[in-house]
Parts: sequence; structure tokens; C-alpha cells
Amino acid sequence: MRLLVVEDNLSLLESIVQLLSDEFEVDQAANGEDALFLAMQNIHDVIVLDVMIPEIDGFEVLQTIRKEGLKIPVLFLTARDSLEDRVKGLDFGGDDYLVKPFQAAELKARIRALLRRSGSLTTDQTIKYRGIELLGKERDILVDGESIKLTAKQYELLEYLIQNKGAILTKEQIYDRVWGFDSDTTVAIVEVFMHHLRKKLEPFGYHADIKTIRGVGYMLNEE
Repeated sequence: MRLLVVEDNLSLLESIVQLLSDEFEVDQAANGEDALFLAMQNIHDVIVLDVMIPEIDGFEVLQTIRKEGLKIPVLFLTARDSLEDRVKGLDFGGDDYLVKPFQAAELKARIRALLRRSGSLTTDQTIKYRGIELLGKERDILVDGESIKLTAKQYELLEYLIQNKGAILTKEQIYDRVWGFDSDTTVAIVEVFMHHLRKKLEPFGYHADIKTIRGVGYMLNEE
């Protein structure tokens, strides 16, 4: 799972990223302009968004991504706790609202709740596609009941495909999601890992569910 955390208080931003990094891949931004750029890549499962951020405030960031048709769940994290602000955030398309100061356990619980609501997680943090099960906490994989071994990147690649089954993912989206914006590899690595992932799934027949969209990227069939 990949999160985007947007917070202009750098010490708080660092604390939140450190808190969440034991369970999620985390990107970060300290202003609205950077937040909007990262959000528009459409590679995150949840955005944790402060309202009072410089350049473009959180409400405007949310309005823009919703106008672009992005349905990424957004959790507002802010010191603004008036009823008017909460209603405004939800009316603009926000999914939840957590007021500072907050407890770490509650932040994680609300993020997991948004992931379950969006279909990214089950209640036991398992992701399923046909006979494939990704056991989130242990990062184990069962295929038709048989345990198989995947590398960390192969696991993340399969996870991303399952979360977006039926949708075309560009190579750039996959690269940014799995390897991250700061990776020193190139987008060509996506083809290499997709080949290896298909080989791992071939004995079970699921390799054929991953379609190559020529000149664009890949798509995992609907179940």
C-alpha cells in the first residue's frame, strides 16, 4: 500500500512518515503544489491531507483531483475542528476527518478503514484475486492454496495490479508506484519484473490474466 502524506509542519510530517512507514510505502509533500503533482500521478491508495498548507490549500487540492476524476480516498488531518470546516471538507469529496492532536493508533485505524472501504483491503488485510491471496501482514502469497515466493517488488507489482484490476496502468504509473519517484532505475525495469511475475504465475495459469496494452502498459483482467 502506498500513501501520500501532505503536511507543512516539517517535524510533524517527519513523525507521521516515520509512524506509517512500518506498514506502508509513504510519499510526502509540504505544500499544495507538490501535493497536487504527486496526487495527480494516481498511484496512491490513501492521501492524508492537511488543510492549511502553503501555495494551494488542502480543500483546493481535493477539489482539483476530484474534478479530474480521481477517486483516491482522502483523510483530512488538520487543527481546524469547526463543524463548518468538517462539512466543507466532506462536501468537497473528502472521506474522513481527523483533528490534531491525534493518537497514532487512531490515524492508522482510520487509514485501514478507508482502505477496506475502497476495496483495497479485507478486514484481515488480505487482498484477493480469483485464486490468488496476498496476506498483507505477512506479505505471503497463496495461489490456489499453494504458497509461492515473490520478491518484495514482485509482491508490490502484483498487489498494484490486483487493486486496479480491469484498469489500464501505464508503465510510468507502475514505475512510480512500485519503485518510487526517487528510484535510480529506469521505467524499463517494469517490463523485466512483469516478465518474472508472469513466470511465477504461469504454473497456475494466471499469467494469461495480465494483458500487455501495446505502447501503454498493462491490465489485469476483471475477475
